[in-house]
Amino acid sequence: MTEEIIIAGFGGQGVLSMGQTLGYASMVEGKSVTWMPSYGPEMRGGTANCITILSDEEISSPIISVFDTGIILNQPSMDKFGPKVKKGGLIVYESTTILHASDRKDIEIYAIPAAEAANQMKNTKIANMILLGAYLERKPIVGIDSIIAALKKVLPERYHHLLELNKNALLKGQELIRSVSKN
Repeated sequence: MTEEIIIAGFGGQGVLSMGQTLGYASMVEGKSVTWMPSYGPEMRGGTANCITILSDEEISSPIISVFDTGIILNQPSMDKFGPKVKKGGLIVYESTTILHASDRKDIEIYAIPAAEAANQMKNTKIANMILLGAYLERKPIVGIDSIIAALKKVLPERYHHLLELNKNALLKGQELIRSVSKN
């Protein structure tokens, strides 16, 4: 099993930390991982994306141009990376910030209102974990417990009190993707 993922959005949306968390979770499960972040010079508001590859085998190269999955958080990223998802692939996207999703018929596309759900959970910073949970419901490449173990490594210790909230966000994402129809 090899899964090649592009996660893309604006800086400050948790794009890089989502990919890093997936990577750590994969290492917890003994898988091979590459994580390649890319971002503009801006701290927040600039573009950000990362390529995360997870595999049961050794990974030959972190440089790829087409992806099994796109987790997309803004319109410019949808426009850029939507066409680069492989035939038969998957896009999970944040539906409240993307007005024009891909109209491809050769992939699965799920619109997840992650920002709205994060607002309802009273913490806008967990929208990325909601999207990650939705993705993991569709493609369970790592377990939720491995994600939580990874968050203990990714999050500074002063934020460990938020682990339960992040777990609830992952579960909310799983619930949301089960309740929406694919485009």
